[in-house]
Amino acid sequence: MSRLLPHADHAALCRGFRWEYAPDLNMAAQCLSHDPDATAIIDYDGAAHPISFGRLGRMSDQLAHALNAEAGDRVGVLRTQSAWTAAAHLAIWKSAAISVPLFKLFGPEALALRLRDAGVTCVIADPEGRDMLRDFDDIRVIVPEDGQPDQGGFAARPTGPETPAIIIYTSGTTGAPKGALHGHRVLTGHLPGVEMSHDLLGQPGDCLWTPADWAWIGGLFDVLMPGLALGVPVVAARMPKFDPAAVADLISTCGVRNVFFPPTALKMLKAADARVPGLRSVASGGETLGAEMLDWGRGAFGLTINEFYGQTECNMVASSASTMFPVRPGAIGKAAPGFDVQIIDLQGQPTKAEGDIAIRRGAGSMMLNYWNRPDATADKFRGDWLLTGDRGVIEDGYIRFVGRDDDVITSAGYRIGPSEIEDCLLKHPAVAAAGVVGKPDALRTEIVKAYVVLRDGHTASDALAKDLQSHAKRMSAAHSYPREIAFLDALPMTVTGKVMRRELRNLAEDECTS
Repeated sequence: MSRLLPHADHAALCRGFRWEYAPDLNMAAQCLSHDPDATAIIDYDGAAHPISFGRLGRMSDQLAHALNAEAGDRVGVLRTQSAWTAAAHLAIWKSAAISVPLFKLFGPEALALRLRDAGVTCVIADPEGRDMLRDFDDIRVIVPEDGQPDQGGFAARPTGPETPAIIIYTSGTTGAPKGALHGHRVLTGHLPGVEMSHDLLGQPGDCLWTPADWAWIGGLFDVLMPGLALGVPVVAARMPKFDPAAVADLISTCGVRNVFFPPTALKMLKAADARVPGLRSVASGGETLGAEMLDWGRGAFGLTINEFYGQTECNMVASSASTMFPVRPGAIGKAAPGFDVQIIDLQGQPTKAEGDIAIRRGAGSMMLNYWNRPDATADKFRGDWLLTGDRGVIEDGYIRFVGRDDDVITSAGYRIGPSEIEDCLLKHPAVAAAGVVGKPDALRTEIVKAYVVLRDGHTASDALAKDLQSHAKRMSAAHSYPREIAFLDALPMTVTGKVMRRELRNLAEDECTS
């Protein structure tokens, strides 16, 4: 049942809310403390296969024994949506180890960067993930599908709210991606915003699903783990591509009532003129929806889409909630209970003018720090405020996003950092310099566009552009490769030698209007 029920007065909830954590808090226990016969996960492969909380607990015990991890060990999880994926994280947390979610679309360099940075020595993978790790000789790989001996229950090791539990890597907007280290309180910290975004999630008959990958914080902590913590069944589906007809079948077959659709998924449903009846709530996050999309959603779903806001370092900090207050087009909702979200000026003082969107220290979903990056951690804060890197204003309690203060690219629901793609392109023998920005796109919000300066002896051509795309897709990640490449004689640079991405963004925007 929703922890916010039966109260639907947002202002009163915020006034009376206090973060409360058990001193021995462990996310695995938090997710498994339900009727063992109740459904935890519905594995979907065209048919629905319910997995009970009792069975999920036994699966996690088997993996915990197989891991034989020490407290604080970093263990990777390289899998798609499945009950075993959930069990993998639970097993790691039972062991007081630290899980590191890894994305199946990563290329070898992107994967290696995260494995090395986190010091991962063991990965729980699916068969496809095992193939991706075949060249990592120093990584022990466990594939649950191979079968695990039943060694009985596993005695969970002691943990608390601040005990490190998971490292989730950011987009890497400046330099290499950074690992946001979260403690066991991070799940509790997500619950108020998740409940708000699904109009008081936890009501009888609720059932959650998202097409978002569980390797990202949006899939893992906006859907999977909150669903388990609240006792709401979560659907695990391996969909090779987003197909509106297949989505409707899944929702009908599994009895889904609550969905997190990234904005690109909503646009694809809209383009297909899809109608999806039977849902009680639809949440969306990653970019602001306009009035037109909200109006379409009322017709397609028979309800109002709730937008939410957050980032890897401190997630689910604000949300719309149509049952609590009117949804305002262009706004990303109001602060969730327990979060002090303000617009601050350069001195770190709250302001009514446009400024930096920031969250006061002490929020439940706020990271402990960046993994092994004390300087980057310090730079993330201005006094008592964590800086989101976004600009905005607050009007009547509604937070309105104005623009990004960094170079992150929002494409098809993913937040993509340009630095990693630039580094990848620079490893191609034809590339002397590269600048990567987001170019406006009607479907994906932005596409990744690369501007490339060639080395002497190489000539710009369509064939070379395709080769660079293949190189980036193979070495970095299939979701973040440059969908367009342009060749320049020189990149705009600052006097200190940094690429002036703002000028490249202006160039990309001009291309859209020319």
